[in-house]
Amino acid sequence: MSDLEDLVRRVENLEARVEIAELTSAYAVACDEHDMPRLKTLFAPDATFDSPSKLMVANGRDEILAMFIRVFKVRGPGYHWTHDHFVRFDSAHPDRATGRVLSHAETCPSNEVSLSGMRYDDDYRRVDGRWVFQKRVINFLYYVPAKDYAQALSGPMRITMGGNRLAGDYPESLPAWQSFDREHGRSV
Repeated sequence: MSDLEDLVRRVENLEARVEIAELTSAYAVACDEHDMPRLKTLFAPDATFDSPSKLMVANGRDEILAMFIRVFKVRGPGYHWTHDHFVRFDSAHPDRATGRVLSHAETCPSNEVSLSGMRYDDDYRRVDGRWVFQKRVINFLYYVPAKDYAQALSGPMRITMGGNRLAGDYPESLPAWQSFDREHGRSV
């Protein structure tokens, strides 16, 4: 690869990184506004949505939209915001990339103000010149009623949905966390 070709590839990746960041922000806004037409444009037709807790699972754009309709019907106002965003491009396939997005949300399912900390593990694909989600996996560190937030991180049962308490999707499942525990243990 020549220096010029390398420079062109690097500039294209920078532009794509901005487009992908805008994609993840557009997702947050579409969720907060319950904007189904906009949300639909953000996913590839054969996209998948998943979560380790299996609270949110759908295959294909239509099923993803149906899942969000069910969620939005019980959720009042919400505010999602994204923080750090990591993107890795597939050098063998310039129309593919992967990423991780760290995020928070304030929501109101069933009229109960709730807070969540989460991260998304994404596969992106460029379709007709636009970056879209090919796969989106939501991982909840916690999702709790606001009244329970002060104790949210004090134990493993950090997800509350539909009256059910579930273990957080991470960090306990992460190899680095498990390795730390094996090597150093917990002092609590």
